Order: sequence, then C-alpha cells, then structure tokens
Amino acid sequence: MPGPDGSDDHRLSDIESRLHRDDPRFAHALDAGRPRPPREYRNLRARLLLATALAVLCSGIVLAHGLLIASGLVLAGIAVESFDPHRHARGGRYPPPRSWPRS
Repeated sequence: MPGPDGSDDHRLSDIESRLHRDDPRFAHALDAGRPRPPREYRNLRARLLLATALAVLCSGIVLAHGLLIASGLVLAGIAVESFDPHRHARGGRYPPPRSWPRS
C-alpha cells in the first residue's frame, strides 16, 4: 500500500528516470512492451565460440588427437570467460605497483 505522502510513487519515478538514463534502449523497449535483455547479457559471440570449442574438443576426443583436445580446452576457457558481463568493469586482476613516497 502506498504511503500517505505518495513516497512509493516518488521512488518508482526515481527508478524509472534512472533506467531511462542508464539504458535508454532497454527502457524504450520496456515501454513498448517488448523488452530485450541488456547488452551485457546478449552474448551471441560467446555462444558461437563455446559451440566451436565443444565441437573441436569432441572431434579431438573421437580422433584421439592431443592437439585438438588442447585447442578445444583453450577455446572453451576463452568462451566461458567471455560470458562474464562485468569483465570490462573489473579492470586488471592485479593493482598497479605503488610508487615510492616522494619527499
């Protein structure tokens, strides 16, 4: 139930304005009634790479060829890593080295 001062309406309008500011294409599609997942969750390339990796891996197992097996495993690792939606926001894994204090 909304509060007596309409604070729920204010919160909803604030959420709506942030959505329009952060992802206008998604907000427009949501208003039109046909929402799409945000861009970071649309990963066609990663799916194609994973399918290719699994095909290479399976053919390497069937043919008993070590190089195909290794290639399939490497490609599968690359594909799984590319499914992470926040991989660009994280930056490097290790922080840059600290510089010496200057006097």
